[in-house]
Amino acid sequence: MKKLLSVSYRDWAFTLAMLILRLCTGVLIIPYGYDKLIHFAEKKGSFTNFMGIGSPLSLALVIFAEFFCGMLIVLGLFTRLAAIPLLIAMSVVVFKVNHGNIFGKNEHTAFFLACFLVIFLCGPGRASADGLINK
Repeated sequence: MKKLLSVSYRDWAFTLAMLILRLCTGVLIIPYGYDKLIHFAEKKGSFTNFMGIGSPLSLALVIFAEFFCGMLIVLGLFTRLAAIPLLIAMSVVVFKVNHGNIFGKNEHTAFFLACFLVIFLCGPGRASADGLINK
């Protein structure tokens, strides 16, 4: 009972938790980017124009974030760097597209934002390509 109420943690538990978080969020975000990638021609005219850079470029940046950075998150390669575009993309969706509404059908993006923030702050853990490189 004492261990269940403890605030301390073991290194293996942190590594496992970060592995699960990276795999789950990465695997769940990749299909969103893949869908945008294969339907680029259809979506480029109606996509949100972020900061006046144009809809096609905004869509391309979101595809880069969700698909390619999502794969880097799964691998644990350049994890903190890969989390930055995802944080920006999810922030734009939460605060600009959804107008700060994080409940109902919009809760997925808020959850992704929170998960990528944790990954950015904590890093990938030892069970990652970054962990192997830093050995």
